[in-house]
Amino acid sequence: MRLLMLLVLLFPVLCFGSESDKRFFEEQQVFAEQGDAYAQYMLGVMYDFGEGVPKDQKEAVKWYRKAADQGRADAQYMLGVMYHNRRGVPKDDKEAAKWYRLAADQGYASAQYNLGLVYANGEGVPKNDEEAVKWYRKAADQGDAFAQSNLGVIYDEGEGVPTDDKEAVKWYRLAADRGIATAQYNLGLSYATGEGVPTDDLLAYMWLNIAGANGEDVEEIMGIISGEISQDEIAKAHEMTRQYIKDHPDVY
Repeated sequence: MRLLMLLVLLFPVLCFGSESDKRFFEEQQVFAEQGDAYAQYMLGVMYDFGEGVPKDQKEAVKWYRKAADQGRADAQYMLGVMYHNRRGVPKDDKEAAKWYRLAADQGYASAQYNLGLVYANGEGVPKNDEEAVKWYRKAADQGDAFAQSNLGVIYDEGEGVPTDDKEAVKWYRLAADRGIATAQYNLGLSYATGEGVPTDDLLAYMWLNIAGANGEDVEEIMGIISGEISQDEIAKAHEMTRQYIKDHPDVY
């Protein structure tokens, strides 16, 4: 069975010390009160995560909404996240889908991914596999690795598109090279079963080994593969794993 990514929350990261956080908050508060949309968004972020100010997700929602109402896609996305996950507001999947769509229509990749996910699961919108594929693809084409991983599963299982194992492998590989453990697992499984690629136990072992190092449960499937190849081949697969990790320092 292939593994599917679930809801992904991509949050801004503020790189200040505590005193810098406080000064930055005070600066942004002045601009936000004057109606500056970026400052309103940043106030939302800082209240959301307690950076420079005590954490207050209700206050975060207030400022995200002000920025979202001015059309900022990042604020619209975060407001969707807040409704989707009961963060400072009651859970409301319809409201979450509304804000994801507004951000997605502006090309915001994380919102496109989450909109694909709510269509796939029927959360706040009628379940619609074709719409899920549409939005996953928009995000995947922008390089969103989570969307790429889920698009691989969709082609693997034929949900909203005809089954296409080669297309599945294409998307798994893109996401796997970005460090997505579920895609690494699924790519390893593809090599083990020969679906979309020629069967290759060494590449299967390598990708499953990498996925395991990233937290996926691969013990059973790797045990099966280990029983089918020699100790020399296992050693070679481990060397392939080390070389892959060395060649991808930006991910590992």
